[in-house]
Amino acid sequence: MAVTAFVVAVLGRYGVSGRDMAFFGAYVALGIALPGTLIMRALYGGKHTLAEEISLGLALGYAVEVVTYIVARSLGMPLLVLVWPVTTYALFLAIPRLRAHWRNTHRPATPTWWSWALALVIVYLVAWGAHDHFSAEPLSWPELGDSRIDLPFHLALIGELKHHMPPTVPMVAGEPLVYHWFVYAHLAAASWVSGVEPLVLLLRLAMFPMLAAFVVLMGLTGRRVMGSWAGALVAVVGTIFVGAPRLYLGSLGTFTYGGVHDSTWGSPTQTLGTLLFAPVVLLLVDLLERRRHGAGLWCLLAFLLMTVMGVKATYLPMLAAGLLAVAAVEVVRRRPPWRALAALAMTSACLLYAQFVLFGGTRQGMLVAPFSFMRVVWRDLTGAGAEVDPPLASVIGVTAVYLLCWAVTWCGVLGLLSRRRLLARPAVVLMLGIGAAGLSAVLLFEHPGRSQLYFLWGSYPYAVTVAVYGLLVITRRARVSLRAVACAAGAGLAAAYLIPVLCGVEAPLGPGQADTALYRPYIALVIVAALVAAVLAVTRGRLQACALTIIMMAAIGLPAAGHARVLSFAQPLIGGVRPEAAQVQEQAARTIPLGALTAGRWLRDHSRPDELVATNTHCRWGLEDPCDSRQFWLAALSERRMLVEGWAYTSTNVDRWSPGRLIENLPFWDEERFRANETAFLSPSANAIEHLRDRYGVRWLMVDERRAGPDSRIGDFARFRFRSGDYAIYQVREPGL
Repeated sequence: MAVTAFVVAVLGRYGVSGRDMAFFGAYVALGIALPGTLIMRALYGGKHTLAEEISLGLALGYAVEVVTYIVARSLGMPLLVLVWPVTTYALFLAIPRLRAHWRNTHRPATPTWWSWALALVIVYLVAWGAHDHFSAEPLSWPELGDSRIDLPFHLALIGELKHHMPPTVPMVAGEPLVYHWFVYAHLAAASWVSGVEPLVLLLRLAMFPMLAAFVVLMGLTGRRVMGSWAGALVAVVGTIFVGAPRLYLGSLGTFTYGGVHDSTWGSPTQTLGTLLFAPVVLLLVDLLERRRHGAGLWCLLAFLLMTVMGVKATYLPMLAAGLLAVAAVEVVRRRPPWRALAALAMTSACLLYAQFVLFGGTRQGMLVAPFSFMRVVWRDLTGAGAEVDPPLASVIGVTAVYLLCWAVTWCGVLGLLSRRRLLARPAVVLMLGIGAAGLSAVLLFEHPGRSQLYFLWGSYPYAVTVAVYGLLVITRRARVSLRAVACAAGAGLAAAYLIPVLCGVEAPLGPGQADTALYRPYIALVIVAALVAAVLAVTRGRLQACALTIIMMAAIGLPAAGHARVLSFAQPLIGGVRPEAAQVQEQAARTIPLGALTAGRWLRDHSRPDELVATNTHCRWGLEDPCDSRQFWLAALSERRMLVEGWAYTSTNVDRWSPGRLIENLPFWDEERFRANETAFLSPSANAIEHLRDRYGVRWLMVDERRAGPDSRIGDFARFRFRSGDYAIYQVREPGL
């Protein structure tokens, strides 16, 4: 209740009405979570806390809702999505064997501190979301128009899924939607049922239940693997704050970018994918370790895998790598790996379907280019321009630093060596395989939007869980006292802040500084670790020395993203930071047009969803030369398909990208269509507008009058319908009128 009250207060503070909160909350509770919980109890069962049951049910509910909505929207009746919760309630009331699942009396005794700890983690994520996102993304225009680049893209896809199935790219008519689009089906369904605007769902409401359920399920995963409430809590906190230790002053850069803080609100696909993947791993832990069996578990696994396939398919290759590792270890142990192979076959089938059916076999900009990301990191840390290619020695050096960083973060895994049989546990092997695959993808692939990082971010919870498990094992094995653990962790926290300050390496480097300065803090870190280990080996013995050294290093790495943020806030107090070293991305002076939101909403209310719109807006406002084609606002605000608006993220555009180029600056590929579109606005005539109508099916013109020319005569050839601020809307006349 305390968490709910806090969330309500935050949402009210940032412009969400009580009506929207009530209707959305009722839909999530009664239309998704409760029916999902009933099904999960029937098929999965087991001893779970009430919060864990609801979180599992919510994850399954999202999956069922998405599939049901796809069918309902295909039939042209989106509100039929409510059939599944109503049918679930009817079955669980009518069938005596199912009726018993309305109650569950087999729950574990839950420590009070555990519930409060998870509540505080959720409160922190809510507060961080308000601080970092809500304050920067108001719901009103024109301030909304200066929000993060990808926001209108997500909003446009929600509008597309509200009105069309199968979906296409609404910003470029006829372009296939080669993307993870299932989350937009959920948001579209939520908008239909609750009546809440997609904008409010995307920016304020929809991520909260996903985040809360994810926190609870990560606690359950940690408890399932470690058998420890305290260890599970450390894993949850580590998942929130994990990162690569960045021992530099100055900007954060690519070292600490990503994770829960950065990807939750910026990528709804990642957020829902992270939540749905959690029960997949839980099911596999039970199946692979033979704790549970039965057709119900396999059916749940298959269904969740199929949903993850369309929500965030990047999880599938990592899962395949983990399952392959489990099968290999089982063979070495001379145990039949049939369960691992069965799960691998299901995962591979989903992966192949996703690649060749959902994504049409396109590469989506992904290239095999080993260590390309390391070149990006080097440029970020040295301040070199994109045109500068680092020498091979520098690439090797930065790669070594990066790998050392993750070795520090995940060093807790070494603790499992104190009980080597635990390294062969299927749960441990599975999670290590997922973590290794995520890191390998970053080193192996290249993408224009650095999307290879999503592999690594997706692996965070499972690599962290195994690392904390190793810490727990070696601490118990070495019989380290709680006081010694606290001292070692405190030493690690101190080192995380003292090394950057004492070494004084600022990133990006100043002019004339050799990039070898980048290695200085990490050499210092290795020396400190070696000295501590040597002293402890003499004073406490080898095993305790290993345990305490690992704890100290883990205190540097597991919360590394948190350390980096603290250091960034403390920069003015530390002093000595060159103004030019701070990574301040100066935004181009952009004039957000007046009236765009009102005009878009008017068009949405006065046109049919299948009517095509032409516009003369193609570039982000203020970024026309060269044209930054990441312009999606008109499709987003009107929920209508555009003949051509912005084309940066289309599969056709992304697949013609090559390293050294910017996808947003590539010209539109269909010159004939683009020329016809521009002629209708720059040199309007009856023939030009009729050509758009007859050749492409355009029925509306949405005109930014600042770019239409001073003597525009569009009104002579199309029917004027509405004007708001800088935008005017015209309706194309039907033939013979």
